[in-house]
Amino acid sequence: MSLSSDSPDLELVHRPHSGQTSLETRRYLINIIGWSLCTIAFMLVAIPMVDLILTIAIKGASAMSLEIFTTSSNGMTGGLLNAIVGTLVLSLGSLVFAVPIGVGGGMYLSEYGQNRLGAAIRFLADTLTGTPSIVLGYFSYITMVIGLGWKFSVLAGSITLAIMVVPYLARITELSLRRVPTTMREAAYALGAKDRTVAFQVVLAAALPGVLSSVLLSLAISVGETAPLIYTAGWSNYLWTGRLTHEPVGYLTYVIWTFINEPSEKSHALAFAAALLVMLVVLTINVSVRFILRKRTRTEL
Repeated sequence: MSLSSDSPDLELVHRPHSGQTSLETRRYLINIIGWSLCTIAFMLVAIPMVDLILTIAIKGASAMSLEIFTTSSNGMTGGLLNAIVGTLVLSLGSLVFAVPIGVGGGMYLSEYGQNRLGAAIRFLADTLTGTPSIVLGYFSYITMVIGLGWKFSVLAGSITLAIMVVPYLARITELSLRRVPTTMREAAYALGAKDRTVAFQVVLAAALPGVLSSVLLSLAISVGETAPLIYTAGWSNYLWTGRLTHEPVGYLTYVIWTFINEPSEKSHALAFAAALLVMLVVLTINVSVRFILRKRTRTEL
């Protein structure tokens, strides 16, 4: 006995269920709403950021000249040589203090930090990461500038920046070292290597790209800081003479923070030029970090 196309049984088979249709429609609408909200959120972040970058790039590039790199500031005029040199000295000086402590702390946490002391160090590092930089600056002002009598100086500013970046160095170094396979450690011990050899020549060497990335990120953080340096490094219109204490020093972020509030067009030009230099330095560091990490990922694969 054949079934006709008008059979009610066939209609039940081929006709979509009304509840299923409404569920698919609801999912489709939720999907559209979700992507719309994500797009709006992205635009709210991207548009101001692009506007800021373009403004700094256009106004900063128009203010660039040979005088910027060859002369020091003179009040609200002149060049930025003193600020450029001061920024390099402060940032590199902070790495001199921070890298041994941060990398060493990260090695301890990775290899021997599975105890209460390690947990306490991690907690303190995470707490220090969330501390406002201006609080660290005021602390250094009380202890170094006034307490130790260093006055505004390169040493006080460098140590303050080092205190800021040590937690980042320690935690990123720890994560990088933990990615090294345990079999590499076991193989080194099986060959008779001592703890020092395994830590420095095997584990640290294998995790070197990650450690180098943490150093570059710390450098980017120190280059872009202003608040702690106002309390510790002060400001100077003259080139750094090499003294570590009792001598203030110029730096680029001070130019951005101060000169932009002045009514002079020349001071505004210097502020945008300084902002462009800082942005280019930070951008170069971030691109370098991504390149190192990508190269490391390809090597692992």
